[in-house]
Amino acid sequence: MKKTLAFLASVCFSSMLSAQWNYPETRRTDQTDTYFSTVVPDPYRWLEDDRSAETGAWVTAQNKSTENYLESIPFRGTLKQRLTGLWNFAKSSTPFKGGKNYFVYRNDGLQNQFVLNILRTGPQSKPEVFLDPNTLSKDGTVNVSALSVSHDGRYMAYAISKAGSDWEEIYIKNTTDGGQLNDKLEWVKFSGIAWKNGGFYYSRYDAPPEGDVLKAKNEFQKIYYHTAGTPQKNDQLIYEDKNHPNRNFSASTSDDGQWLYIFGSEGTSGNNLIVKNLNEPLSGFITLVPEFENDNAVIGSEGTKVFILTNKNASNYQLVQFDASMPDASPVVIIPQTEDVLQAVSFGYDKIVAQYLHDATNVLKVFSKEGKFLYDVPLATLGTIDQISTDKKDSLLFYALNTFTAPPTIYQFNLKSKEQEIFFQPKVDFNPNDYETKQIFYTSKDSTKVPMFIVYKKGILLDGNNPTLMFGYGGFNVSKTPEFKIERLIFLENGGVFAQPNIRGGGEYGEAWHEAGTKLKKQNVFDDYIAAAQYLINEKYTNPTKLAISGRSNGGLLVGAVMTQRPDLFKVALPTVGVMDMLRYHKFTIGWAWKSDYGSSEDSLGFRNLYSYSPLHNIRTGVNYPATLVITGDHDDRVVPAHSFKFISTLQYAYKGPNPVMIRIDVNSGHAAFNALGSSKPVAKQIDEQSDIFSFLMYNLGMTVR
Repeated sequence: MKKTLAFLASVCFSSMLSAQWNYPETRRTDQTDTYFSTVVPDPYRWLEDDRSAETGAWVTAQNKSTENYLESIPFRGTLKQRLTGLWNFAKSSTPFKGGKNYFVYRNDGLQNQFVLNILRTGPQSKPEVFLDPNTLSKDGTVNVSALSVSHDGRYMAYAISKAGSDWEEIYIKNTTDGGQLNDKLEWVKFSGIAWKNGGFYYSRYDAPPEGDVLKAKNEFQKIYYHTAGTPQKNDQLIYEDKNHPNRNFSASTSDDGQWLYIFGSEGTSGNNLIVKNLNEPLSGFITLVPEFENDNAVIGSEGTKVFILTNKNASNYQLVQFDASMPDASPVVIIPQTEDVLQAVSFGYDKIVAQYLHDATNVLKVFSKEGKFLYDVPLATLGTIDQISTDKKDSLLFYALNTFTAPPTIYQFNLKSKEQEIFFQPKVDFNPNDYETKQIFYTSKDSTKVPMFIVYKKGILLDGNNPTLMFGYGGFNVSKTPEFKIERLIFLENGGVFAQPNIRGGGEYGEAWHEAGTKLKKQNVFDDYIAAAQYLINEKYTNPTKLAISGRSNGGLLVGAVMTQRPDLFKVALPTVGVMDMLRYHKFTIGWAWKSDYGSSEDSLGFRNLYSYSPLHNIRTGVNYPATLVITGDHDDRVVPAHSFKFISTLQYAYKGPNPVMIRIDVNSGHAAFNALGSSKPVAKQIDEQSDIFSFLMYNLGMTVR
C-alpha cells in the first residue's frame, strides 16, 4: 500500500511539474518610454520601488510560489545534507603582514563569516582571534569588507557591510590589546583605507535620501581624511570634483607615507592619477596620468619614483616607472608587455613578483627591481593564483593556488632561499583525483579561437547524454580562471559535466580581448557563449535537453541574452543578480559606471544596440524557454533587484509552456556571495541558496542525487 501511494504521489508530482504554472499575478501598467521614436513598454516599472508595500507583497508571493515548487523536489533535502557536509572543512586565507604582526583569516568549516586572527611572533605562531564578524549579528549578515593596518602597526581600520549592501561603516581597533575605538564612519562605498600618521584617507558620498538608500544614484564621491579617535564630523575634505558628478575617487598612500595617490575614474575601465607629496604640506597635486583611457595601478614607490602597472600602449599590461619630480617626462619601462597578460605585480624583499595569465591559467615570475628576469616560482599544478601577500622588507611570499576540483592550498615561498612549503592545505570530503580538467579551443561565429575548460569524472562516455552546466561572465576585463566552488562538487559527483568558456569581454588575453566584447561589439560575447554550447553538443558531451547555463551579475545578463536568443539550445537557465534592463541600468546606484562596457540608451546608436539584446526587452510569446530560476537579493544595491523582478514578471506573462520560470529572492542579502576577505553572504544562506539552485538545476536536467 505504501509503495502504491508513493507511486501515485510521484505521478501527481510529475503531472504538476509538466502543467502550465499559475504564478502570482503581477500588476501591469500602461507605462511607456520613447527612445528616438521607438515606443518601449515598461509595464512593471512599479517594481523598481523595491521598498514599497506592494513590491514587498509581490516578493512574498513569488518566494512562496518558488518554495512550493522546490520543496516538492524529492532529493532537495538529501542534496542540502550532502552540500553541508562538503562545506564543513577548515579554510584559511594567506597571511599578510601589518606592522610587526601577521594576520590571517580562518573558518573552522560552517562559520557564517571568516574570523580574523593575529599572529604576533611570525606566520607560524599561534593564532589569536582579533576580529570575529560572527559576533556582529545573530544571523551572520554583517561581514568585514575591507581592512588596513596603519604603517606603524598600531591601529587596524576595518569596514563592515550589512545584509550584503555595498554601503560600509568604518571602525578602528588597537592592535596591541584589541581595544575598540569609538570611531564610526558612515556613507562609505567603493573606498580604500589609506593610512598616514594617526589617520587615514577614505572615500564617501553624501547621505542618500531616506527611503532611497539602496537605489539612489551614487554621485559626487569625495576623499576625506579621518584622524583616529575623532568624530566623523571633524573629517577634512581632501578632494572633490563639483563639475563631474559621475566620477569616482579612491586614495592610497606609499609605504613610507610620503605620497598620496588619488585615482579618478569615469567608469569601470580607465583611470587618471594625481599625486601629492605629503612631506611638503603646502605643495599641490601633481598629475602623472591625465587621461581616463587606460588602467593604471600604483605598485609602490622609492623616493620620487612611482611604479605603475598600466595597459597604456600595452594591451597585455606592462610595469613602468614615473618620476614625480619630473611629471612631464616619459615613463621608463621596467617590465615590458609579453604575449601573456601581466595581471598583478608586488614588491617583496627587494624583488618584483609578477603574476602572468597564460591561456587563462597563472604563472608566477620573479624579477629584480630593475626588471631583469630572475626565476619562476614553481607551481604544483595548473590553476589560479590569488591572495598574493608580500612585504618589501620580508623574504616570505604567500599565495593561494586554486583549481576546479580542490580548495585553495596556501603556499609559503622564500624569495631569498627559494625554498617552498605548504602553509595550509584544506581537507575536503571529495577526491579530486577522480576527476579530469582539460582545456580545449573552439571556433566562434566570426572564426575567433576561444578557450574553454571542461571538468568531469574520469571515464565519462561521450554519448551526448551527459547533464552539463556552462558558466560564463564575459565583461569588465574580468578573467574567469579555474576556481573551486563547493556546490559544483555535487553536480560533478553525480555525473555532471562543468564547462567554463573564456569568452570575449573578459581579460584573459588583455585589453584587446576585453574591448572585443564591449559596447557595439557586445554581441561577440553572446556568440562566443552560444558557440561553446554548440561545441559541447557537437562533441557529444551533451544535448540541448541536458544543457544548463549560469552566470552572475554581468554573467546574469549573459544568461538572459543567450536564453532569449537561442532558447532551443538550453534546458535550464540560472541568471543570478543579472543586469536585465539594458535601457535603464544606468539610473540606479553605481550603474552609470558600466557605460564604459555597455554604452548607453541615451544616444541613438547605443539604444539600438542595447535594445537588440536587452534580456527584458527580447522575451517573446510563443517561444519554449528553458526552465528558469532567477536569483537575486532584496538588498542588492549594485545590480538592483528590479532587473530580476521585471525580467521574471515579463517571462511569466509571456511564456505559456511546460517549463517552470521562477524567481528566488533572498531576504537580507546583497549582490556578492564572496569578497577578498572570505564570505559576504553568510555560509548558512549560501548553503540554502545553492541547495535550491542545484535542486532546481539537477531536477530539470533529469538527474538524481546519489
